[in-house]
Amino acid sequence: MIGLMSGSGTSPREENRVALVTGATGAIGKAIARQIAAQPGYQVLLAVRNERKAQHAAREIIERTGNPHVRFELVDVSRQSSIQALAERWQGPLHVLINNAAVTPRTRKETPEGIELQFATNVLGYFWMIQAFKQPLVESSSPRVINVSSYWAGDLRLDDLEFEQRPYHNGSAYRQSKQADRMLTVAFAERLKPYGVTVNACHPGDVNSTLSNNLGFGGFESADEGARTVTWLATAPAAGKVTGKYFENQIPVRDRFSEDRDAIERLFRICAGYSSNAK
Repeated sequence: MIGLMSGSGTSPREENRVALVTGATGAIGKAIARQIAAQPGYQVLLAVRNERKAQHAAREIIERTGNPHVRFELVDVSRQSSIQALAERWQGPLHVLINNAAVTPRTRKETPEGIELQFATNVLGYFWMIQAFKQPLVESSSPRVINVSSYWAGDLRLDDLEFEQRPYHNGSAYRQSKQADRMLTVAFAERLKPYGVTVNACHPGDVNSTLSNNLGFGGFESADEGARTVTWLATAPAAGKVTGKYFENQIPVRDRFSEDRDAIERLFRICAGYSSNAK
């Protein structure tokens, strides 16, 4: 079972900051996890699919930060059953949930449940993680959710979220998923505000990664540069006082997608209609 590890030489307050990062073996995800682990008193859990990569990432982060409180759990965020199993194993608080995992397959693929893979991973994965971990977040002090999105967003079609009617293009599917993430951030921020949970989204940075390469791009920023805004939202005191916003370079930016209230609620209802074994 997942539980808090006891620390030494830290105050009780420092021992209680637990961060969960999905997609933590990717370029940006690993940089996010490492930067948070380097903060005093943080315990970091890497939520990943590949055990070999997870072992390597955890060892690297521990060696580079000197923080022994880094561990991993295997989970496939494109599948609600896998997320639910992780949540059921969870014990103790959760102060920071970072939804970062994303895929950009060049051809249309589906999960075993028959859901288009980008939508399942990049959108429903975020939705399901927030839902599954609501209780430990609510029960923790100053809880935060950060949805890693992108300024490269758009192309959302609520009547064709899985590219069943239009030709699949991984760039369009990615842009749609990042628009959806920004919209769901607003929906969850409103729903979780009464419980003291803040929910924000951000553009991480233009980093050369497997994801960006699949989209036909490189990147001009280092992984550490790309992770800075996410880490700031996760750890900075000032960032814990705002919710429902979209950030670039640690600055809140007007998000035109957050202004369509009807579309936001429609998207939320559609996502809520998915289950682990059926559309």
